Amino acid sequence: MQQWSLIFCVIVALSLVLKLYLNYRQSSAIKKHIDQVPDTFKNTVSLAEHQKAGKYNLTKLKLGQFEEIFSAAILLLFTLGGGIQLINDGLHGLNYLTQYPLTTGVAVILVFNLLNSILTLPFNIYSTFVIEQQFGFNNTTVKLFIIDIIKGLVLAAIIGIPLIYAVLWLMNMMGGMWWIWVWLLLVGFNLVIMVIYPILIAPLFNKFTPLQDQVLQDKINQLLERCGFKSRGVFVMDGSKRSSHGNAYFTGIGRAKRIVFFDTLIKQLNHDETEAVLAHELGHFKKKHIIKQMLLSFGLTLAVLYVLSLLINHPLFYTSLGVHTVATYNGLILFMLLVGVISLPFAPLFSYLSRKNEFEADSFAVAQADKNNLISGLVKLYKDNASTLTPDHVYATFYYSHPPASVRIAHLEQKCSI
Repeated sequence: MQQWSLIFCVIVALSLVLKLYLNYRQSSAIKKHIDQVPDTFKNTVSLAEHQKAGKYNLTKLKLGQFEEIFSAAILLLFTLGGGIQLINDGLHGLNYLTQYPLTTGVAVILVFNLLNSILTLPFNIYSTFVIEQQFGFNNTTVKLFIIDIIKGLVLAAIIGIPLIYAVLWLMNMMGGMWWIWVWLLLVGFNLVIMVIYPILIAPLFNKFTPLQDQVLQDKINQLLERCGFKSRGVFVMDGSKRSSHGNAYFTGIGRAKRIVFFDTLIKQLNHDETEAVLAHELGHFKKKHIIKQMLLSFGLTLAVLYVLSLLINHPLFYTSLGVHTVATYNGLILFMLLVGVISLPFAPLFSYLSRKNEFEADSFAVAQADKNNLISGLVKLYKDNASTLTPDHVYATFYYSHPPASVRIAHLEQKCSI
């Protein structure tokens, strides 16, 4: 047991060191170029805007370092420090719970997640009301922040509790093949959520109104017709009530597909730039990136559940991670924590696949719209979101789901043609 516990500590330590090293590289790269705008952006980004983005990202990285250290410490406290076992002992001491083993398991998982959320909440508060406020991005009020938390907790209870019950029931009742049944449940659950999210869930947090600009609507309709894309409408989301950052995205599947623009993006971009950005998003649809990502996610979930099925009944798996109560719900918690630690080395692969999709979507976009409009739209979004223009290449390899700004613009200018 001590040997496996030591190995776990080493893995946690190595993961933390790697994350801190990557943060250090990113900080160094930003500091090195903070007083000079890259040549690619000299005519579109001012030195003041470039420096603001640099300071903004340096501040976030500094907070991220503290958060990584804190998270590693909390992980060890929950596991080898006996935190999960303490939750078990406390709930098992409640007589009315011991009569219902399934409910006990659900309660353990809920308490663990609630405690974990409470412990990490200060970082979210600091990020929102200090960093975002300092750089002029935050529009979230304390009242809205609290309401979002309450809504999130209620929604998690309504959706999450029945799901946890179902997962634990399948794990306990379906024998050695439980992992296939749980996988089928999770696949079905995710598909249902993708359908109902834009209709029932997202409107709980934001207001979605049909696009009112008829000129832009006509331009978008023409683009959709050219691309053969059908949706349930184009909507503008009141993202500005929380942040001045802008974005656009697709949501839903099948007939529930919607196109959503942040109101901040609509104000920031002109009609041609908005069309070009939307053409990029349509590229993800036409290249079947969303379906491919879903299939990859489902495949990884199946593999993870299978590995868990090999460990779930071994006492050493529990005791080496500081838990003495051998139960499926504890195994589920421990394995998810373990996956979170050992998944970092695979991050470059998944980031690469995501960046590859972005390049493909850009190539599609310039076949449907003027590439200069896409470039100017992206530059405005980089400025609007204070994205660093000089990231470290190793950091970007691990974490960037989109190509770095200079690389992406170069791809558009050199390789893409209308």
